[in-house]
Amino acid sequence: MTALRQATEVVDPVPGASSPHLPQQPDLIQLLTPEGERVEHPEYSLDISDDELRGLYRDLALVRRWDVEATALQRQGELGIWASLLGQEAAQIGAGRAMAVDDMAFPTYREHGVAWARGVDPLHVMSLFRGSDNGGWNPVERGFNLYTIVIGSQCLHATGYAMGVQRDGAESAVLAFLGDGATSQGEVNEAMIFAASFAAPVVFFCQNNQYAISVPIERQARVPLFQRAAGFGFPGVRVDGNDVLAVLAVTRAALAAAREGQGPTFIEAFTYRMGAHTTSDDPTRYRLASELEEWKLRDPIARLKAYLARTGIADHAFFDSVDAEGDELAARIRSGTLEMADPPATSMFDHVYAEQTPPLAAQRAEFVEYHASFEGGDH
Repeated sequence: MTALRQATEVVDPVPGASSPHLPQQPDLIQLLTPEGERVEHPEYSLDISDDELRGLYRDLALVRRWDVEATALQRQGELGIWASLLGQEAAQIGAGRAMAVDDMAFPTYREHGVAWARGVDPLHVMSLFRGSDNGGWNPVERGFNLYTIVIGSQCLHATGYAMGVQRDGAESAVLAFLGDGATSQGEVNEAMIFAASFAAPVVFFCQNNQYAISVPIERQARVPLFQRAAGFGFPGVRVDGNDVLAVLAVTRAALAAAREGQGPTFIEAFTYRMGAHTTSDDPTRYRLASELEEWKLRDPIARLKAYLARTGIADHAFFDSVDAEGDELAARIRSGTLEMADPPATSMFDHVYAEQTPPLAAQRAEFVEYHASFEGGDH
């Protein structure tokens, strides 16, 4: 994994670049340009079939369709909140499809594309944001852990899991997702110290979408985020997060290195959050419309579509079929979300501990008695 060991080199900033979070970055690993031209990288090659390329496009398009529908449902009062992945589809699909069956992912609250790649039913994610449950999938079965709201804590979970995998002698790796803002959290740095000290088979996958809610990346870091890995003693690499092919190749290499006992890697997927941080956020208050328009020219789906169309790998019939499938998916998500039953209010007490404790039992009894005092109360 020579590329991973060489990727910690310091790269000079772009002369004349007006802002560090603009797309002109010379150190990006890229296999597909924003115009849809396939390019080669000396350290990262990707052997991929036409069927796989069409499959990646389908993934990207359907995940975006899911995201758009979920945002609409939240605006209509059907979800409590929604964390959009608009613009980050390539980073998530590329990373998710790089994983082996026995690998485990630890997401934040935005990795819907990784959930899709790991075979999680979108409705199981929707039920979480609707408040119907805490996540309806089996993490062990899917190799995809439950969503984490506490910023950065999943990195500790991932490193601990990776250390367990290491001690079990299993030939699998762990993928920990985080955002650029999370790199400022103590938990993330602690996780990387443990991972480096024990050469744990974990890959830290940072989606640098340029903003920690409203705080731009230049307010958080004076050097590119991937260069921080050198301080912990393991390689860091920056990849074009809007290039699904490059993300796939880089993440696949990092996971392979982890399985081979080479320890952790930090991947900075340089991308952009086209939408709001969540549906509670108003990005127009802290970023310019011109910045968003510039990044739209680097749309991850448009570039892959351009490549597939130009090379004849996909035709109009294929793209139309994906659009039709997207409509069907959106309809299923909408109807399935609206049909979700509200959980019994007392269910909040059911899985706090492995066994019920007297204080919790008393709280539950008090809660039931209180609600029983209202006509038609939920028991």
